Amino acid sequence: MLSKIWPFTFWKISYWQQWFRVAKSANNVAILNPRQIYILPTRWGLLYATMLIGLLIGSINYSLSLGYYVTFLLASLGNIAMLHTWRNLLHLQISVSNASPVFAGDTATIVLKISETKNRPRYVVAAYFNRQAEIINDIKANDVQLFDIPLTTIKRGLHSLPRLSIYTEFPLSLLHAWAVVDNPFQLLVYPKPAESIYQNNLSADADVQGSSQLTKGDDDFNGHKNYQVGDSPSRVDWKASSRGIGMYTKLYSGAGIHTLWLDWLDTTGDIETRISQLTHWIIDAHATQQTYGLRLPDTELAPNNTEAHYHQALTTLALLS
Repeated sequence: MLSKIWPFTFWKISYWQQWFRVAKSANNVAILNPRQIYILPTRWGLLYATMLIGLLIGSINYSLSLGYYVTFLLASLGNIAMLHTWRNLLHLQISVSNASPVFAGDTATIVLKISETKNRPRYVVAAYFNRQAEIINDIKANDVQLFDIPLTTIKRGLHSLPRLSIYTEFPLSLLHAWAVVDNPFQLLVYPKPAESIYQNNLSADADVQGSSQLTKGDDDFNGHKNYQVGDSPSRVDWKASSRGIGMYTKLYSGAGIHTLWLDWLDTTGDIETRISQLTHWIIDAHATQQTYGLRLPDTELAPNNTEAHYHQALTTLALLS
């Protein structure tokens, strides 16, 4: 069985990556040391080496002194290029600066901070995750450069970042030097909201039982929201509309405000479907500035309408098992 599987895994890059010396992060900082940088010729490097072999054979065959001179001059150039390609990555310091939460299926942006500390500029340094889109930047001497690396997400939850690959082919593109970096930083992925609009039978607070309307009170002015079809004409800010800045509806707060409960029992389907429905309702309630709470089988979040409450509710759903 092993003999049948081995030839196929042998040619996969992932098979060889497990044997690489990986730069480990300590306190969110990984430093590329000499033993963690690998270097191989590119297709142009192989063509360059083939040309040198041809020049050397021709020089030997015809006893060309000038041929020897050109051959060894170009060989020295390739040797110097190898050194500079390798040094272009040496001693770089890599850390994760930021990784904001995203919804499952969206592309997260991982902000990497790559620092140069050896007083020499680094050119054409590229970085990527899982062979996805790569970002290429130059790094000035004794400076810090930010790399916004895209990473496609699939499942909700708290996920460790995949291994980062960083490489360069500077200065002549004859050699490919690369290193692999392992960082324990974790990315939070919110659940994917339901695509269809489910009937949200939201339960009202005990003081206003029987009402599931997302309404505000009538006492104090509490800002504007974009006009939606069905809003009362009496609440449209006609002065703002007459200035040509768009249609807005006035919001009021006061004793008449309703507290909404987004309840697990009001959803249907399997666990992931229920979580998607609740995510959709949270987004809607937050967008319309409603005060809402979240009831789950083992957790309950008190009603609120702040930005922190919004992210706390999505985080709770993302980590729900």
